[in-house]
Amino acid sequence: MEKKEWYLEYEIHINRPGLLGDIASLLGMLSINIVTINGVDDSRRGMLLLSDTNEQIVRLESILNTMDNITVTKLREPKLRDRLAVRHGRYIQRDADDKKTFRFVRNELGLLVDFLAELFKQEGHKLIGIRGMPRVGKTESIVASSVCANKRWLFVSSTLLKQTIRSQLIEDEYSEDNLFIIDGIVSTKRASEKHWQLIREIMRLSAVKVVEHPDIFVQNTEYNLEDFDYIIELRNNEDEEITYEAPQSNNMFEDNPFGGFDF
Repeated sequence: MEKKEWYLEYEIHINRPGLLGDIASLLGMLSINIVTINGVDDSRRGMLLLSDTNEQIVRLESILNTMDNITVTKLREPKLRDRLAVRHGRYIQRDADDKKTFRFVRNELGLLVDFLAELFKQEGHKLIGIRGMPRVGKTESIVASSVCANKRWLFVSSTLLKQTIRSQLIEDEYSEDNLFIIDGIVSTKRASEKHWQLIREIMRLSAVKVVEHPDIFVQNTEYNLEDFDYIIELRNNEDEEITYEAPQSNNMFEDNPFGGFDF
């Protein structure tokens, strides 16, 4: 029988010497393997486990519930957030009202890149929006995640190096294995009908699309925020407010025909 993976998390009330050893011994006696273990947030510990049968997990939960020093907070098949929590030692913050919105600050870029890479590895259509102020690391995080996920990224519109607007793709760029990056502000500012026609074609592909500034994007298209599978918010610090000001004219791009890429 194939082994099944589980995620165990418990809160420690009294971190007495030998507590982890006792739990590890219990898992050994129940023939449950420990794959990964790490502290998760404050006073919590998370484990990825492998078991042969569900009965082993039922017995484990029953015994753990009799222990006074800990309280089991999660015992379930691991979700993506569980795997990342064990890997990084902290949980990704999720909006209490909108469960598809996840929040990061700049010093968590490693966690953000890992999270996005796991999403990019999944097959099929996925629409991801990223909110954040200028120069907080949005585009750089997307590119780094693409590398981790072994995906080829394509800028449909961007200002990473110079302002880029695409109005067509070559044949092999339509691959569903590619990752398409759209800057909602740039597309709105420099929108042409050919550019928007290309965006609609890309949206119909069964591929991953990442939209920076999704709120601006949906204001000027037939798409809405409900179409997004995930919304990422990236801030310099937890108290930073994400605002959108009218994009200012940049003479380097407007007046100099060689200042940007428009093809």
